[in-house]
Amino acid sequence: MRYLVTGSQMKEVDRYTIECIGIPSLVLMERAALAVFEEVKKHVQKTDPIWVLCGNGNNGADGVAAARMLHLNGYHVQAILAGTKDRGSLEYVKQLDIAEKVGVDLVEYPDFSPGSCMLFVDALFGVGLNREILGAYREIMETFMEYRPVFTVAVDIPSGVHSDTGQIMGTAFPADVTVTFGYEKLGSMLYPGKEYCGQVTVADIGFPQKSLLETGTGYFTFEPGDEKLIPKRPAYSNKGSFGKVLIAAGGRNMSGAAYLSALAAYRTGAGLVKIFTVEENRTILQTGLPEAVIVTYDPKEAEAKTEAFQELLRTQCEWASVIVLGPGLGREAYVKNLVEEVLTNAYVPIILDADGLSTIAANPELTGYFTENIIVTPHLGEMARLTGSSIEAIRKNLIAAAREYADRFGITCVLKDAVTIVACKDQRTYINSSGNSAMAKAGSGDVLTGIIAGLMALGLEESDGAALGVWLHGRAGDAVREKYGSYSLLASQLTEELYTIMQEQTREQRDEIIWQGL
Repeated sequence: MRYLVTGSQMKEVDRYTIECIGIPSLVLMERAALAVFEEVKKHVQKTDPIWVLCGNGNNGADGVAAARMLHLNGYHVQAILAGTKDRGSLEYVKQLDIAEKVGVDLVEYPDFSPGSCMLFVDALFGVGLNREILGAYREIMETFMEYRPVFTVAVDIPSGVHSDTGQIMGTAFPADVTVTFGYEKLGSMLYPGKEYCGQVTVADIGFPQKSLLETGTGYFTFEPGDEKLIPKRPAYSNKGSFGKVLIAAGGRNMSGAAYLSALAAYRTGAGLVKIFTVEENRTILQTGLPEAVIVTYDPKEAEAKTEAFQELLRTQCEWASVIVLGPGLGREAYVKNLVEEVLTNAYVPIILDADGLSTIAANPELTGYFTENIIVTPHLGEMARLTGSSIEAIRKNLIAAAREYADRFGITCVLKDAVTIVACKDQRTYINSSGNSAMAKAGSGDVLTGIIAGLMALGLEESDGAALGVWLHGRAGDAVREKYGSYSLLASQLTEELYTIMQEQTREQRDEIIWQGL
């Protein structure tokens, strides 16, 4: 697991490190510039022309320092100064004085004569940018965009990308590589900023972990190695030891959603899976997934809320240790009764998805039954219906939208987009780093609900199960794309690739047993 920060949090980490820990600002800046220098060296020869565009804040000071290192190592570099020295930060003025003394080619923007450029270093704006770029600075950026260098390295974050939301503040420099300092910024994880950042390299420039702990950040993501968070399977156990998943899904002619969720739950490790669905789905589900128990109901009884239907559903809820509610249920009148009965009778975690969410949106009074063990998994369209907001407004503020909905009801919200956000009920916020556009296929969301349910059946609580499930789902998608490309992925293939991820945990357990036996 690694932490992520907003621009303001990063500034506070910087301040605490300098003022409270006592590490001088220029020491941190030298290490930051060195990281940029080391990255630039990978992409140019010493004779290749390099431009470093510097603002007059600390981001620009990083750029001036990097230009100095390039110059002293024999590289053909020119630092273009976009701001004035008299309005620069103290660090910027100091770096300029040093650069002048060692002979760096410094030129103020009005005097700059463009030529050819092999590599462009963007050190204009840093993480503090919070308003649209207009006027002279926009003209400067548009001028440099016309020359299209072969390669671009951004310092900390591409100029024009909002460090918190990833939104473009009027215009932005696209980078091939972004060298960011200390911790990755939210804006480099979220679209469209993620695309502008290119490959992100996080450089350790000496921030002590204490600085982050004192500042505080509730943002995190997973990375390879975090498979260890999947609960272990003790040797002395049985199918009941690994949870009971109830999949309340699949209306008439909609058996696929129930199948995919159930299969994913089994593949993730659940011990028992039961599908609660209409009678018409029995044969195909029993044939496709004989491991699952099938319990059917009559939609007419559900619509009439007969005592027999209520008792049948109540019994299933009492049996389960986690419930998936919604995939493929449809929009018929009886679905509201089914959703309401589950919400009022279940005392276990419930993962609300698809038509379950549509039912909530159409009947907002049902949110009155929400408890802290609810996980909602809306895509942007479903989130818009749940909140009354527009898709575009939600897309521009993914984290805020997910966080607001989760906090309003004290639940966990999985907001699905190109980058999925998990707003945990304990105030942590997970930003997903796995997955790809090949996963934009029917059934992919059904697999996700099954994975989350499987993890919770193994013992993870709601927030951890949701976050880890999103990451594993994306990793499975990455594995499928590696094998079949970006166009041919099928949702069922995601469940087939789960075993490769689970093998890592199995291998770790086996190695631990061997070690203990030595």
